[in-house]
Amino acid sequence: MIKENQQVFNRIHILLDAVIVAGSYVLAWYIKFHVPFLIDDGAGVLSTSIYMSALYLLVPGYVFLYTFFNMYTPKRATRRKYELISILQTNTIGILLFMVVLFILKQEHFSRQMLFIFYILNTVISTFARMGLRSILQYFRRRRFNLRYILLVGYSRAAEEYITRINQNPQWGYVVRAILDDRVPRGTMYKGVKVVGRIENLIYILPENKLDEIAITLSLSDYDQLEKIIDLCEKSGVHTKFIPDYNALVPSRPYTEDLMGLPVINIRYLPLTNTFNWLLKRLVDIIGAIVGIIIFSPFMLFAAIAIRMTSRGPIIFKQERVGFQNKPFHIYKFRTMEMRKESTSAWTVKNDPRVTKIGKFLRYTNIDEVPQFFNILLGEMSLVGPRPEQSMFVEQFKEEIPRYMIKHLVRPGLTGWAQINGYRGDTSIRRRIEYDIFYIENWTMLFDIKIMLMTIFKGFFSQNAY
Repeated sequence: MIKENQQVFNRIHILLDAVIVAGSYVLAWYIKFHVPFLIDDGAGVLSTSIYMSALYLLVPGYVFLYTFFNMYTPKRATRRKYELISILQTNTIGILLFMVVLFILKQEHFSRQMLFIFYILNTVISTFARMGLRSILQYFRRRRFNLRYILLVGYSRAAEEYITRINQNPQWGYVVRAILDDRVPRGTMYKGVKVVGRIENLIYILPENKLDEIAITLSLSDYDQLEKIIDLCEKSGVHTKFIPDYNALVPSRPYTEDLMGLPVINIRYLPLTNTFNWLLKRLVDIIGAIVGIIIFSPFMLFAAIAIRMTSRGPIIFKQERVGFQNKPFHIYKFRTMEMRKESTSAWTVKNDPRVTKIGKFLRYTNIDEVPQFFNILLGEMSLVGPRPEQSMFVEQFKEEIPRYMIKHLVRPGLTGWAQINGYRGDTSIRRRIEYDIFYIENWTMLFDIKIMLMTIFKGFFSQNAY
């Protein structure tokens, strides 16, 4: 079974980490004291035996830190970047604690250069080792080895989404065996997973000990059974997880707080409500808008001349949109339609006859959006954020699409997470809002930078910009 395999794997992993820490330390000592250009006058102050005796503290200390920071827990569905962050964080804390111990022991002659080399080597080698192990395990899981078998208790939207994600990621090594539910008829199938009976059948299934996990995926209407099911699963000793059926209500990364022992889940946590985050984003917007105006000034001059020479009417098209905190503002674009039809409020579609020849080029290259750098300077927009809509569409969508109005809790953007993923123009509004809300709830400055870089390298020429 997986449980026994996991224990063996963890022991091997601990042994491997111990070897890596010791090997990195010895290699760092060799580099420091045997590579000619690194040797200095104080190189021989401490003996080799003193340096090597530090391994008695260093190796178990690092293994303890790795255990303390949960680096030996299964990470089948954890993204690589989070494991890399854990390695960097733990190794940084480890080297700092070791230096504190040296200070307490008054070992002022211990080479700081050697410790720095050890820190770099240990971090790099640990990273490659863990990424290699992850790749090997994923390879075997794709070939149906080292699998975890799961039973779902309850048929709901959460169950369907869970099955979908598992089917899309065979490298996780999860297999959903079946579903138990009281409301859905026996034999109902969803993507190869069948409802095999009622929830009360758990009493007979759990003692067989053929499952690695139980995932409770009850629908909201069945939550009165939750406490009884959890109690039954925990008595069996099977690892149990709870997947709530309120994805539409609670964000992907809920913000929780402890109210004197009472856990409280905040329905919406917005990183940009933090004053520092808000000021940082605004500063980047101002600098980015100024740089953008300077860089794109030749393109703006070309667009202005081309529009003036090919059609009658103003160069700049101004239209009211709904922005931050539902406040209306005028968005600026280069005019891309014939003047007599420009006022039409309907969206443009593929081969729209209203779009001029030069307008097609401006839309395809997104040059028509460049005047919005001035909206950004005025504080009406941001470099990155949800794209703003006309008020008539806002009134329509807020009644049809759940959580639509959340997009107005931040400034609208020149580009956004939805747009670089292909959702612009005549595409699904629901999917667009899902991407917008994900961006709002998971904002970081690095996320903004990623979107801006992807806009340059991926989204500058858009097939959906009719």
